[in-house]
Amino acid sequence: MAVRKIKPVTPGQRHKIASTFENITSAVPEKSLLQPLKKTGGRNVNGKRTMRYIGGGHKKMYRIIDFRRDKDGMPATVKTIEYDPNRSSRIALVLYNDGEKKYIVAPVGLQVGQTILSGKDATPEIGNTMFLNDIPLGTIIHNIELKPGKGAAIARSAGTYAQLSARDGKYATIKLPSGESRMVLTSCRATIGTVSNPDHNLERSGKAGRTRWQGRRPRVRGVVMNPVDHPMGGGEGRASGGHPRSRKGIPAKGFKTRDTKKYSAKFIVERRKK
Repeated sequence: MAVRKIKPVTPGQRHKIASTFENITSAVPEKSLLQPLKKTGGRNVNGKRTMRYIGGGHKKMYRIIDFRRDKDGMPATVKTIEYDPNRSSRIALVLYNDGEKKYIVAPVGLQVGQTILSGKDATPEIGNTMFLNDIPLGTIIHNIELKPGKGAAIARSAGTYAQLSARDGKYATIKLPSGESRMVLTSCRATIGTVSNPDHNLERSGKAGRTRWQGRRPRVRGVVMNPVDHPMGGGEGRASGGHPRSRKGIPAKGFKTRDTKKYSAKFIVERRKK
């Protein structure tokens, strides 16, 4: 997968860097795996705006992704590699031998026609899902469960991966994309390989309008607000705004917000790098 710089025919294309979509094999999604995706505009059930800077955007349908991969021992053939507007990675349509179709997050190197498998019988090959207890140490993995059977929770976005570094008793130690090392039950599943579309971070929208297409409204800086609206607001002229903090007064840039009494703190072996 690669990116290309757009020829600057218009001002909005001058700085645009887009994906080549060279690995996409189908532009028509599987209808049985679609469901409506309703927009909220950042408002709750009472119509009150609870999240700022959300609104508008292009209409989208949600692709139902199989994050559990729990059809053990049933081979599946990759039919298509598709674009998903709801995530940064590519998705793959797989057809199981019993006729069921499902979408999965496509890893780098997954090809149309390839056969994938999950469960105890699977081998550590690209696209196969295995229990952490069966995966060889040092293997690059993604779509990692935190609770057995709940479905993948870690390393799901474009280009991300983790590494299985150790096993001790019923826990396995994995090194996460952030640099954090944490323990996960060996009865949890993970998929072999790296998530597709690793060049996603090189893309540039080129214009503000494309951000609006994605449903994001302009974000206003705190320093330009009034004191009633933000702790960093107010002042004569272009005032710096004081100590960086959030709208609710929580300090930023180095201030630790994680609860030290959080139940999962005991599973973290090494904190993420600053």
